[in-house]
Amino acid sequence: MRGLLCSPLLMLLLFLQPWETQLQFAGPRCRTGPLDLVFVIDSSRSVRPFEFETMRQFLVGLLRGLDVGPNATRVGVIQYSSQVQSVFPLGAFSRREDMERAIRALVPLAQGTMTGLAIQYAMNVAFSVAEGARPPEARVPRVAVIVTDGRPQDRVAEVAAQARARGIEIYAVGVQRADVGSLRAMASPPLDEHVFLVESFDLIQEFGLQFQGRLCGKDLCAEGGHGCQHQCVSTPGTFHCACNPGYQLAADNKSCLVVDHCSFGNHSCQHECVSTFGGPQCYCREGHDLLPDGRSCQARDLCNGVDHGCEFQCVSEGLSYRCLCPEGQQLQADGKSCNHGCREGHVDLVLLVDGSKSVRPQNFELVKRFVNQIVDFLDVSPEGTRVGLVQFSSRVRTEFPLGRYGTAAEVKQAVLAVEYMERGTMTGLALRHMVEHSFSEAQGARPRALNVPRVGLVFTDGRSQDDISVWAARAKEEGIVMYAVGVGKAVEEELRQIASEPAELHVSYSPDFGTMTHLLDNLRGSICPEEGISAGTELQSPCECENLVEFQGRTLGALEKLTQNLAQLTARLENLENQLATQK
Repeated sequence: MRGLLCSPLLMLLLFLQPWETQLQFAGPRCRTGPLDLVFVIDSSRSVRPFEFETMRQFLVGLLRGLDVGPNATRVGVIQYSSQVQSVFPLGAFSRREDMERAIRALVPLAQGTMTGLAIQYAMNVAFSVAEGARPPEARVPRVAVIVTDGRPQDRVAEVAAQARARGIEIYAVGVQRADVGSLRAMASPPLDEHVFLVESFDLIQEFGLQFQGRLCGKDLCAEGGHGCQHQCVSTPGTFHCACNPGYQLAADNKSCLVVDHCSFGNHSCQHECVSTFGGPQCYCREGHDLLPDGRSCQARDLCNGVDHGCEFQCVSEGLSYRCLCPEGQQLQADGKSCNHGCREGHVDLVLLVDGSKSVRPQNFELVKRFVNQIVDFLDVSPEGTRVGLVQFSSRVRTEFPLGRYGTAAEVKQAVLAVEYMERGTMTGLALRHMVEHSFSEAQGARPRALNVPRVGLVFTDGRSQDDISVWAARAKEEGIVMYAVGVGKAVEEELRQIASEPAELHVSYSPDFGTMTHLLDNLRGSICPEEGISAGTELQSPCECENLVEFQGRTLGALEKLTQNLAQLTARLENLENQLATQK
């Protein structure tokens, strides 16, 4: 920040001569521009009383040469030893007389030398807006002048670097016993312009005399090195960069950017806005065309221009398209045809899901997704297919019974909400629960008289820790069609024991959870009524009059046929008896 050289430091030159000759100083005076200036004064015990008085007069003399005011130079003073004390902040005084009064009343702290602590305070507090510093966007230079006579008792390099990074220009003035290495660690570059060392407080005025040749009258823009991309504007003691029309200054305060008209928020572009010299310009994403209004975008309809082959519906999406199926049907692997699902029959389906610790949480989520894919091809409704879910580990828990949900969406949402149980694998206990409770009318199963097929699907990944034989057999005796789906370490013998015959149609296996989806086609072909167990089943109440008459008629016909068969059998027996009697 060489631009700060024509600043209060000129006043250092004016007032660092013998005080009685200051008013006779010859040569031009620089009028300082806007500046936030903080003096950081060492008042440790090593500074003797008469030396501190010399420093006090030094500060008063400097103030008399500054253009002090709210819109010119603001001055703050802090003193430090083992602690830091604010003498007055930047925003405290706008009159020089008030500042001088506060400096003359200053009492030294006379303790240690914590220079790093003082720099930290200056950076975080003294140069804050709350203390009277102007905000960074005002681009008012911030200058700290540190005057010390000894070696710091804490670290200064890191905190001084942080202060410089925040835009504070640091001048380090060492007197008598000051450590040169510490001064260089604190000061801003170039060091030969920001580090000063004098032999005693009596000679501190030499601090100003060394700069007499370069403190005043320089056009910093003309010297070059300012880094401005477009324009450099000189002001007393500093400079700032400006941009040509149509550009704005970037965050580095040197580069220029095209004015971002799009950021104003009134461009109305549907997709993308690009700033140009002429204003905002709207563009559309790939696969879309800009409409005549210059703002709206329309997707290119590829479905009208290609032979898409979709069985139900084609939807354009940018540079491609995709096929859709009606609600309740799934898109097949060819991406065009639709799976029509279970639509003609009715089933009461109970799913027994293994929630033991061997499954693991991430795989249990895959199981839930697999269950929902099964639900997708079912006609879920109170009159169609009803679905219930039971989870088992060391115990059994009904997640939801058959009669609770009446749509596929409700079932799928309930499946996703199921929480993983962990623990053991009591498959036999789960089968018993299914037989005794899950297919009861209280749980939502339809009466046996309605002839609605009952299907149980057991999903497991390992060997059961209890006996399954009794309740697997009991389930089939109760007329429940059983399916067994095994994954990973599932035991084939147990799967066959659980499943109905033939096992080839009722047992499915996948080596891992990530490849289970290939089992869906087999299960759909087995579970769907129109493809298997209950094609054409119609729900009829046996109590309706027409049904009673029909039932009675069919029963009488069957009895009549049985009577005829019995008469024929009796005749044959009599014929055999006659033949035996003749042979005797």
